[in-house]
Amino acid sequence: MKLRRANEKDIPQLINMRLAYLIEDHGELPEEQNNIINEQLPEYFRKHLNHDLLAYVCEDNETIVSAVFLMITERPANPNFITGLTGTLLNVYTLPQYRRRGIAGELIKMAMQDAKSMNLSYIDLNATQLGYSLYRKLGFAPVESKYVYMKYKIN
Repeated sequence: MKLRRANEKDIPQLINMRLAYLIEDHGELPEEQNNIINEQLPEYFRKHLNHDLLAYVCEDNETIVSAVFLMITERPANPNFITGLTGTLLNVYTLPQYRRRGIAGELIKMAMQDAKSMNLSYIDLNATQLGYSLYRKLGFAPVESKYVYMKYKIN
């Protein structure tokens, strides 16, 4: 098995890994949502991959079996992100038959190393129950905040 950063030729498999993650996380997607996501993803990856989105993959015989996405965001600096650069881990997903082998942990460590070399202030994520213990083991901690997370849903 080979661990590496993804490139443009991996986009079809990255899309498959994204869809597999979404189905496992949300259940089977309604056809309309599935179609919209399938239409958006190819252009998204072409535009963002290896710019403000890094993808780390493990492949077995040229098939991607695990993926981790690191989305990089630049904002005006403040005391919470003094460099103005932050990262968010997304889509940490390993095919079921490859789980419990430490693959996702190694991919996350690669992302953490790149984040450090890019001078990101921090990496955040939303942990599922399945991934929580792995993230804790790697040094991620729950965030307590005086702020309340809110959003305004447009679509």
